[in-house]
Amino acid sequence: MKFSVHIPFVELLGFELVSMADGQAEIAYVPQPAHENSFNVVHGGASMTLMDVVMAHAARSVEQAMGVVTIEMKTSFMRPAKGALLSRGKLLHRTATMAFTEASIFDSANRLCAHATGTFKYVPRLPVGPGSTQPLTHSRPTDRGVRRLPPLAACPRRARQFQSDLSTTHLETTHANQPPDPA
Repeated sequence: MKFSVHIPFVELLGFELVSMADGQAEIAYVPQPAHENSFNVVHGGASMTLMDVVMAHAARSVEQAMGVVTIEMKTSFMRPAKGALLSRGKLLHRTATMAFTEASIFDSANRLCAHATGTFKYVPRLPVGPGSTQPLTHSRPTDRGVRRLPPLAACPRRARQFQSDLSTTHLETTHANQPPDPA
């Protein structure tokens, strides 16, 4: 089964989507030596990524037209993960905008290596590819809402003022944390 979206980091790690339906997902992972930590076991970051991706796919399995973004994730590691791994994700509950999920990682002997819970927000799928992004803009509140401003790079005077404001804020914060002058 193919992933429905291009996720370069997932491709780099070599995850393989096994199933995704009815609030559940499974992803297989054969870690490479470059994915290990200094103890020669799968790095915790790779394990967390595996569970994040399988939980997202469990959430998306009931609403495939939408994307999801991770809001929160809590992970517990039970034993070192080694060799071929299988992660199972499950949608526990959903609202119109949120998904509450869990995931587990099992080694080839079906021993539980890690468990996670995660909260995801459903978001519209965004266009990807050339021309799909817009330059970043800064906004400033007005009495009629938010006024869009051009990027700082297009306004050197505003960029200098912004830098000055940052320096002043830094000085105020630094002085606020200083003990009073004894003199």
